[in-house]
Amino acid sequence: MNTGSTNTGKLAGRVAIVTGAGNGLGAECARVLAVHGAQVVVVDIDGAAAITVSESLAVHGVGSMALRVDVSSEEEVEDMVIQIKRRFGRIDVLHNNAAVLNVEQRQRDRDICNLDMAAFDRAIAVNLRGAVLCSKYAIPVMLENKSGSVIFATSGLGMQGDLSLSGYATSKAALMMLPKLIAAQYGKQGIRANAVQIGLAPAENAHASMPAELLEIIRDNHLTPELGTPRQIADVVAFLASDESSFVTGTTLVADGGFSSHTPSLVAMRALFEKLGRAGM
Repeated sequence: MNTGSTNTGKLAGRVAIVTGAGNGLGAECARVLAVHGAQVVVVDIDGAAAITVSESLAVHGVGSMALRVDVSSEEEVEDMVIQIKRRFGRIDVLHNNAAVLNVEQRQRDRDICNLDMAAFDRAIAVNLRGAVLCSKYAIPVMLENKSGSVIFATSGLGMQGDLSLSGYATSKAALMMLPKLIAAQYGKQGIRANAVQIGLAPAENAHASMPAELLEIIRDNHLTPELGTPRQIADVVAFLASDESSFVTGTTLVADGGFSSHTPSLVAMRALFEKLGRAGM
């Protein structure tokens, strides 16, 4: 647990929970929220990783707290919120970022006919049930101050069919409905809820673990020159956490470099037009 002087950023004085924040995108979101002045609770099933991230936030002069939590466990989530309220007295932001997508899970969460149902159940338990549980217990604390922002990390896989990751995709589709439900149910009491549909935004050290050919295919289908970065996604999360988005609720904000905004034939058509253009010169 770290404490520090109050930051004067746009989230100063607010308490933010980030689940799955022990590494990767979740850790970057925790850092950016801290940069903007939030006191951040770093939640992860890997307790040591959560502590490392929490300790790194001290340089931003904010209070932080690390908690080891399995978000699929109602008992652990309820205890998490009790501890946070005891420490900080309030909750202003909940970023439901936790998801299971390690190598073993990817290998088992396959197409429907070859799907390992244990992997499907795990995807639903962590990605969807976990987000529901965190919302169930955090929102009542937000209601005490009649203000709060709930954010869900979703994916284009929740909108578009693909060859694998059936459980992951199903869970991410459901996460686009949750902000609509929460906004409808608690919006008049000051609670906002939104999802971020995230495109590929790997950390620089993650590029080496992905085949170059795969990265090139994905890059070609973006409408930006390059793939996204964790910071670009974290900036969107910070926007949704802050008063800058006070009139945004019950929706999904897409941050994927235009990946999901065009026809499937765009890349092939672009190549054809370039070929025809050269042929006519």
